[in-house]
Amino acid sequence: MSDFLSHIKSVAREFETHLDAALPKPQGATARVAEAMRYSALGGGKRLRPFFVVETARLFGHEDEGVWLAASALECVHVYSLIHDDLPCMDDDDMRRGKATVHRAFDEATAVLAGDGLLTLAFELLTREAVHADANVRLNLIAKLAMASGHAGMIGGQMIDLTMGLGGGTREVSEAVITQLQDLKTGALIHYAVMAGAMLGGANAHEKAHLSAYARHIGLIFQITDDLLDVTGSADIMGKAAGKDEQRGKATFVSILGIDGARRKAQTLANEAHGHLDGFGQKADALRSAIDFVLKRDN
Repeated sequence: MSDFLSHIKSVAREFETHLDAALPKPQGATARVAEAMRYSALGGGKRLRPFFVVETARLFGHEDEGVWLAASALECVHVYSLIHDDLPCMDDDDMRRGKATVHRAFDEATAVLAGDGLLTLAFELLTREAVHADANVRLNLIAKLAMASGHAGMIGGQMIDLTMGLGGGTREVSEAVITQLQDLKTGALIHYAVMAGAMLGGANAHEKAHLSAYARHIGLIFQITDDLLDVTGSADIMGKAAGKDEQRGKATFVSILGIDGARRKAQTLANEAHGHLDGFGQKADALRSAIDFVLKRDN
């Protein structure tokens, strides 16, 4: 695991240089929103979604500036979602990635605009010819990201989460409902990350099917461990507040399955995720190691 930690940190450092170049520089009348965009996007996070884009493309021997641009676009969408998720009208959090949330460091209006700026920048980045010479590939990446982040993906999952408190809301809380919620809220962008790498790498239909299943399992494992960390984790280590799900009465895998049941569910999903990589040989070792990394993470 120590080798993998070194590897993912190395990818994150390289990614940071590409993201830095893609973000606007603070200047003129728009300097404040650019500053807020950079404050939120740079200098923190595991960069797990960009990692999946890069490593899945590498699985097929493909790595160029386009891969890093696609990864940067995805991270812009992810960071926008974090900014908006932290707002007082949503989860009302004061800390993210070990520092003040954007609406605390700046103000609420600037936070909204910084999130909007990152979201729109993501799609501008994907239009660049450097992403892929084939405009149809770029168009497919744009369409898939729009779906993964929109009402049928991340935003839809967030809406379900907001309207479905533990023991309340308009739907009966069950493992199936929580799975659907997290497939959308958290899993959609992780799934996109893997499939974007597959598209850029030129994967065939059979390979895409296995990678799609792997990605969906990883997304659920990530959310289960997130739910577990909210109960068992330390705010100092995680870089954000702990114990907030229970305080808000939110339905989670832990509230439905209990701590031990959630851990068993995550392990079962991990075993299945490994199985979907069997046909890729040693080339998929980084993606294999990512399973255990997500399963055993502490932040």
